[in-house]
Amino acid sequence: MNRRSWFSVTAAGFFGIALGLSAAIADAQDAAKKSISTPDAPKAVGPYSQAIAVGKTVYLAGQVAIDPKTNQFMTDESIEDQTRRALENLKAVLAADGLTMDDLASTTVFLKDMNDFGKMNEVYATYFKNAPPARATVEVARLSRDMKIEISGIAVRP
Repeated sequence: MNRRSWFSVTAAGFFGIALGLSAAIADAQDAAKKSISTPDAPKAVGPYSQAIAVGKTVYLAGQVAIDPKTNQFMTDESIEDQTRRALENLKAVLAADGLTMDDLASTTVFLKDMNDFGKMNEVYATYFKNAPPARATVEVARLSRDMKIEISGIAVRP
């Protein structure tokens, strides 16, 4: 191989590497963390985001029954009302990033009392008509401000 041929092959190799690196950098930028926030859901009451998007995946912080207009905890409300409010709060965070409840792939429901499962489940079912997300439901010893329920989720952008 003469010097000119070697240079052409080497230049082509470097050009290919540069293209590959550019694509990798673009992919990394697409996957960069982005905080999602909306005034239509309760403000975070600690050092966390309402949601974080990474690429096509959105990780939603757990929502309890806080009225976003008054920032009042709905501690004394029924499990049905608390479930509805927590789901409405999740819905608002999803909407802030252009998503809907149909985009949820998974949820985790934390219940203070597993005896409330049936009542919670009735309300929950009204939010997911088509292909409900995968779900885990666990009973916990205590939730913030003695709430009855907290729901978190993971959504995937179509």
